[in-house]
Amino acid sequence: MDTNLRPITEIAERLGIPDDRLVPYGTDKAKVRLGALDSGRPPGRLVLVSAITPTPAGEGKTTTSIGLAQGFARLGESVCLALREPSLGPTFGMKGGATGGGRATVEPAEDINLHFTGDFHAVTTAHDLLAAMLDNHLQHGDPLRIDPRRVLWRRVIDLNDRALRHVVIGLGGALQGVPRETGFDITPASEIMAALCLAEDVEDLRSRLARIVVALTFDREPVTAAELKAVGALLVLLKDAVMPNLVQTVEGVPAFVHGGPFANIAHGCNSVIATRMAMAHADWTITEAGFGFDLGAEKFFDIKCVSAGLDTAAVVLVATVRALKMHGGIGRDALEEPDPAAVERGLPNLEKHVENIRTFGEVPVVALNRFAADTEDEIAVVRRACERMDVPFAVSEVFEKGGEGGVELARQVMAHAERRPNPFHPLYAWDEPFEAKLEKIARSMYGASGIAMTKEAARDLRRIRRFGYEALPLCVAKTQKSLSDDPKRVGRPEGFEVTVHRIVLAAGAGYLVPILGDILRMPGLPSSPQAERMDLVDGRIVGLR
Repeated sequence: MDTNLRPITEIAERLGIPDDRLVPYGTDKAKVRLGALDSGRPPGRLVLVSAITPTPAGEGKTTTSIGLAQGFARLGESVCLALREPSLGPTFGMKGGATGGGRATVEPAEDINLHFTGDFHAVTTAHDLLAAMLDNHLQHGDPLRIDPRRVLWRRVIDLNDRALRHVVIGLGGALQGVPRETGFDITPASEIMAALCLAEDVEDLRSRLARIVVALTFDREPVTAAELKAVGALLVLLKDAVMPNLVQTVEGVPAFVHGGPFANIAHGCNSVIATRMAMAHADWTITEAGFGFDLGAEKFFDIKCVSAGLDTAAVVLVATVRALKMHGGIGRDALEEPDPAAVERGLPNLEKHVENIRTFGEVPVVALNRFAADTEDEIAVVRRACERMDVPFAVSEVFEKGGEGGVELARQVMAHAERRPNPFHPLYAWDEPFEAKLEKIARSMYGASGIAMTKEAARDLRRIRRFGYEALPLCVAKTQKSLSDDPKRVGRPEGFEVTVHRIVLAAGAGYLVPILGDILRMPGLPSSPQAERMDLVDGRIVGLR
């Protein structure tokens, strides 16, 4: 897209951020020093955007978030975005980039989708430095008595590479290290990424890094990053990554794009620092949590908001006619054909997510992200459903029209926020037993009849209890394709249990990760990845979408 980007200093000035708080990366993006968190004004109101259960048809949560912010700006409101950074894995895999679409994008999109300001590389390097220091400790006498069979800390890379899921390292002789099994996760699953995104300042980040449990001793006691004397070096690598990145939308709305944990294997939210920075300088902050509300948004409330003391003024739930058709049993090849009955059959998924939002004491504004093939009859099905549920409804046309197409949605959100002053209430208390917390999530968010645990998960839980970490919130890892833990069960599944296969301790991030179903922390590339369609032609990137 051709854009006339304003100088980033002008965007910062619009927020009241002086030049001496900026660390420019060229003329169109900058990092913002943490001193700018103290703006001297009350924090603005926070609007969360989430979505129904994702389908291959697309929902457009990021596009809607950006277009909503542009709609606020069209109404003369002071507004700022706070979004996650894209991962190179999906960018070169199936999804492509994650900077919005059409007339609702954050810019410079190509830079943001690729190396940007190097945050992902910094997290990757810090994570792998800790792994290298651990293996070096094993090589040089192992004074902490780490059991090589019980090393918990894997390596990460920001690519979809299934061949690295399970590897053996240290082969080749005594000088090459201690042989052991390990593997790679994708960088958005890194505990260091989560710690960076949940930290409130550098000292909080230091504390979180120090608490990371990397291995067990021969006596099965935890070993931390602090005991490996790695924390200082990790902070050195993250000194710039901790500062949020300031960019702009295609219409010049300020946007902080910072941090990138996935919602199916991590907590799915941008950084606390970026959210606070946006709220410190604008009357309205638009943020997102994905994939669907049952994943990212549940964690947004139960982990991020509880941890950082945040609250929302309004919640937007994004749906599309196309996605509802797929939840109603229609295949991708028939999505362009008008079918109000299929939309009707898919409504239970929308209804379940509305129920989920109400569980937190919120009432959502439903945003129907309109596609060109949507008919008025199909849209009317969703409108009538929202009337039955007594929730505000707006058609969003931001892909085609930009901010103009988001004005109706912005008006609905503003009106809704004005009359919804009550704070949210969490789904559970952190100090509840593990099973009680997971039961509440599974029954309330997924509609499950209960939970089951494998022997491995039960063993993990005994160890977590012995170490004293049970009073941490839960960051469930499960498929984003279904409310259940089975990706094939679309719509609103009923009468199912979710099965906990393992429980991962993320003491530095500050949560436990119950792993449900066959979820993978290292995705693979599809048969025809987006990378095959990318090229550099006359200095211009093509095929990056």
